Amino acid sequence: MNYIIKLTGILLLFSLQATFFYGQDSVNKNSYKTGERLKYIAHFGMLNAGSASLVIKDSVYSGKKVYHAKAHANTIGLADKIYKVRDIYESFYNPQTGLPYMSIRNINEGNYKYYNEVRFFHSEKKLLSQRSGEHEVPENILDMVSAFYYMRDAMFGKIKKVGDQIVLDTYFADEIFPLKMRYVGDETIKTKMGKFYCMKFSPVVEPGRVFDSEDDVTIWISKDKNYIPLQIRIDLIIGSIKCDLVEYSGLKYKLIFRE
Repeated sequence: MNYIIKLTGILLLFSLQATFFYGQDSVNKNSYKTGERLKYIAHFGMLNAGSASLVIKDSVYSGKKVYHAKAHANTIGLADKIYKVRDIYESFYNPQTGLPYMSIRNINEGNYKYYNEVRFFHSEKKLLSQRSGEHEVPENILDMVSAFYYMRDAMFGKIKKVGDQIVLDTYFADEIFPLKMRYVGDETIKTKMGKFYCMKFSPVVEPGRVFDSEDDVTIWISKDKNYIPLQIRIDLIIGSIKCDLVEYSGLKYKLIFRE
């Protein structure tokens, strides 16, 4: 389930004909509203292996009005009995700029536990990790959760042609993690909820023990004003994992189904 959170927009090969949209643009605040909730089920063949949810609400951080976004990921069913996962990722970020003030990573996987808070100081291009101290970082860096909402508000709407790419710098697992994602066209897909017309993206992942090639992750984003992930497919050496949107509420716009 870590991949479901981490791969909501991942590494991509550069194309000479592509247009690059970098994460320094202001957000347009049009694709979502507070109160939105998304729930996904990850399945390996016929086996439901995990669930993930994303919720956003209004909050206050250090006296400032902020958006508080929280992502949960956990195993279910047989997978939960074999190896229990209860992961939580949180972000407190500026509603106007989309940039985070603080992120929280709270990991519980089997016997492994990890907790870290990261505070961002964008004017100084620095951040402070509870675990590893102060770090210099690129301008307008995001955490993984705020990056999800930032892409929806500031990036997806600028995609015009096949080969266009989204490029973002994030801070994840106490290191700078570049997100790059290439648009490969439009496609109608069938999910557990029905058929949808989608924008199809292909992040690049590092081949090795888990992946065969750089194009083993595919993400389908609703081609409407919501720009929500409807399905993620992760092709592993041992088989494919699919992650489908199964429940939603609080969308700013009506989700459009295809006949």
